[in-house]
Amino acid sequence: MTRFTFDAPTVIRIKRDGGALPDVAIDWVIDAYTHGRVADEQMSALLMAIFLRGMTDAEIARWTAAMVDSGARLDFTDLRRDGKPLALVDKHSTGGVGDKITIPLVPVVMACGGAVPQAAGRGLGHTGGTLDKLEAIPGFSAELTIDRIREQLCDIGAAVFAAGELAPADRKIYALRDITATTESLPLIASSVMSKKIAEGTRALVLDCKVGSGAFLKTEAESRELARTMVRLGTAHGLRTRALLTDMSTPLGRAVGNAVEVAESLEVLAGGGPDDVVELTLALAHEMLDAAGLDGVDPADTLRDGTAMDRFRALVAAQGGDLSRPLPVGRCRETVTAPESGVVQDIDALAVGMAVWRLGAGRSAPGEQVQFGAGLHIHRRPGEPVTAGEPVLTLYTDIPERFEAAVAELDGAIRIGHTAAPPRPLVIDRIV
Repeated sequence: MTRFTFDAPTVIRIKRDGGALPDVAIDWVIDAYTHGRVADEQMSALLMAIFLRGMTDAEIARWTAAMVDSGARLDFTDLRRDGKPLALVDKHSTGGVGDKITIPLVPVVMACGGAVPQAAGRGLGHTGGTLDKLEAIPGFSAELTIDRIREQLCDIGAAVFAAGELAPADRKIYALRDITATTESLPLIASSVMSKKIAEGTRALVLDCKVGSGAFLKTEAESRELARTMVRLGTAHGLRTRALLTDMSTPLGRAVGNAVEVAESLEVLAGGGPDDVVELTLALAHEMLDAAGLDGVDPADTLRDGTAMDRFRALVAAQGGDLSRPLPVGRCRETVTAPESGVVQDIDALAVGMAVWRLGAGRSAPGEQVQFGAGLHIHRRPGEPVTAGEPVLTLYTDIPERFEAAVAELDGAIRIGHTAAPPRPLVIDRIV
């Protein structure tokens, strides 16, 4: 049997020069990096080479499988509720600005009879992370044991948890991508998402693939290819997988940050909230229920009758959170006003995401603590009238020195005209 010996410079060189990495090279580098035999500097170089040179479908599939194999793979097929197997289903977004959809969506699906094992992530680049948002709730913990996850799935229908030992290679690579400008890579996005979802033990998966300035992949063609790639990866590993392409040219809702997005999610669960957040929550809920084989329940009813809110309260309480305590808000604030009167035509999602990152809601170094109270509120959304000098955005942070850089990111981000721009559909396409 032929033996292969690799070292980090050799693997980097293959990809740097445009070659396809052999399966054995991928297996070696993922294992070696997971166990500390490849340095962060070397993996950073390889990630940049992948970012610039890309990967074949075969490389992406092997890279994903190697990351799944780097840790445990959960199995919930033995779990029962009322004598029946759990209807296990999950959702993942490729990342957007103001994308708090997981927070109202999970309890909606819970209230409809689904069971959601959600291995969630932290913020990446200019996009926020579900765990950072939920941990803004006083006492909430995403550090759950496998026994606790199993118990919650049976008792209340969901667990939102840090990946932990699931795909530990991805956990390290994810943190490195966040600080090395390698987030916007189709192969790295696809393998990161799917390695965690394959390992987490769900049976069905719905993907929310973002399109537009606030997405990692800016064009519809790129996002469509990402969706197709992830659907193929999921199907190959036995997951019923489908995807929605959704618009991310404008921030979702009126709140962007950590605690401010939790507050807006609570508005949705109370039967209110911004129309776009409600629309996307229900669109994804319909897809999740269908993928899980659950029918006969209208997810909109769970927002009207309060059952989704009840499920969210149960989930938060099970994970140590206390919704009776106030959510944090940055102690310093600054307002951005309209330079002229008219109608807001556009708000650039990327600029808003970068501004919130500058305010402290995201990270610039691995393991850095985010500000839960940093963020912003959007007072006038596209299509709404505004008067010169009227507040358009309010920014929050605990560190006033951050305002200058955040406001600079917003220069030119708000476009005002005489008439409203034609509305863009929120859901662009469905891929199965």
